[in-house]
Amino acid sequence: MSTLDFKASFLGQSVIKYQVPLSVYDTLNNIYENKFHKLRPANHALAGKIEKEHSLYFNGTVNNKLTKHSVVPQDILNWFNQMFGHYLEWNNIADYQMNLNSIWINEMKEHEYNPIHTHQGSLHTGLSSVMILKLPKDTGVEYSAAEAPTNGRLQILGNLTGQFAKVDYQPFTQEGEFYIFPYDMRHCVYPFNGPGLRRTLAANMDVKYNPFDNSNKGAS
Repeated sequence: MSTLDFKASFLGQSVIKYQVPLSVYDTLNNIYENKFHKLRPANHALAGKIEKEHSLYFNGTVNNKLTKHSVVPQDILNWFNQMFGHYLEWNNIADYQMNLNSIWINEMKEHEYNPIHTHQGSLHTGLSSVMILKLPKDTGVEYSAAEAPTNGRLQILGNLTGQFAKVDYQPFTQEGEFYIFPYDMRHCVYPFNGPGLRRTLAANMDVKYNPFDNSNKGAS
């Protein structure tokens, strides 16, 4: 895992950005494009104001709306487990159990957006993620403050407080990036103007661990 291409940002909790291998990136885009007619709509379980939200994988608690399913190859599921495991190890989390709960794709068109929200799976403790699969060539006119563009941007907010705390993380995302952060970190995606599509994947990993046993472990 030491050879992984990643970069961490700290907002009281860590956000780690990974570079997705081309084989993983291509496989996930191909699944969406070639098996779209087989994918289950996921709008009922999500916060997004987005027409096309479709599930690729679910292995959480079964209920009257969600049953277990997968269109994701095992080697890609193994890669997700490796990335989430690396996040926990880098943050010195020990004695944990992971369960990949769900994977879905959001495809936004002009004016659609994801309001500020948090994630959870079958547990309240775990890790969220965002993978950038496709971006529009142009996000359109910034109606004001063009020097600080926001159209189509991902924003993640930390849980720190105080005058000099750094809590706002708004990366300039590129295709092939994968961001991992805890369930309880608020995040959103702003709408864009004009043609094109913004396709992202999200995966939820439930993490069962004892926070008291990990409270005295220093950060890497």
